[in-house]
Amino acid sequence: MSRPRVAALCALALCGFAANSILARRSLGAGLTGAASFTAVRLLSGAAVLWVLSRRRPRAGAEAGWPSALALLLYAAPFSWAYLSVGAGVGALLLFGAVQTTMFAAALAHGERPPARVWIGLVVALCGLAGLTLPGAHAPPPAAAAAMIGAGASWGWYSLRGRRARDGLAATADAFLRAAPIAAAIWALAALLAPEAAHLSTSGAALALASGGLASGIGYAIWNTALPNLSAARAGVVQIATPALTAAAAVMLLGEPVTPRLLVCGSAILGGVAMAVTAGR
Repeated sequence: MSRPRVAALCALALCGFAANSILARRSLGAGLTGAASFTAVRLLSGAAVLWVLSRRRPRAGAEAGWPSALALLLYAAPFSWAYLSVGAGVGALLLFGAVQTTMFAAALAHGERPPARVWIGLVVALCGLAGLTLPGAHAPPPAAAAAMIGAGASWGWYSLRGRRARDGLAATADAFLRAAPIAAAIWALAALLAPEAAHLSTSGAALALASGGLASGIGYAIWNTALPNLSAARAGVVQIATPALTAAAAVMLLGEPVTPRLLVCGSAILGGVAMAVTAGR
């Protein structure tokens, strides 16, 4: 696959990730859905959309398998629960810090030796991320922080497995179709044992459907299509751009103010990512 096409796919996937963050923050932060209901609707709608898009594609050798489905579920469920009590800024730092740690550890364990420019880009991007998210933030509850870190590690695992995908769309559909029924069962169990985690308003359902069918389902399929063309280290660094894109979207869609901190730290994030991705190219 040509480099411009890979870059375009990565850009589209990151826009999907940013949209997902906005939708999740709006739905969970405002109490429009519970954690179990948001996760279930998100995965069920993603599975439905991906099934329609992939039903005519050959499945032989394209299955993601149960490990990818488990990684997807272990990302989505703790992510939803943690966002009920973890601020968006600290949540992004914990999530993407865990993603980087997981993917760089795997890269080193499998013999990848990223050049110095990749490491420098990673440090610059992480410093920008810390500067964007930490000032004014409050320490989250330990359990919620651990859940967000676990979600990040699981997403890193899912992304590493996505690098093996022969067909990004079919592999993503397979993972969603396996994970969605489990999420639905958790939702049903929550309705019996913890009703606050299972409630679902009309507006919350609309946000969860958009998160699952568009931002997650299609966005993850695009990401899995690009992943085989990226090293594990570069795939990890690229994702740090998501909080900067999310902040930009919040400015345009939610009317949040443009601040000097956003401009400086956002530029550091995007510059660090660009430095890492173009190293040796």
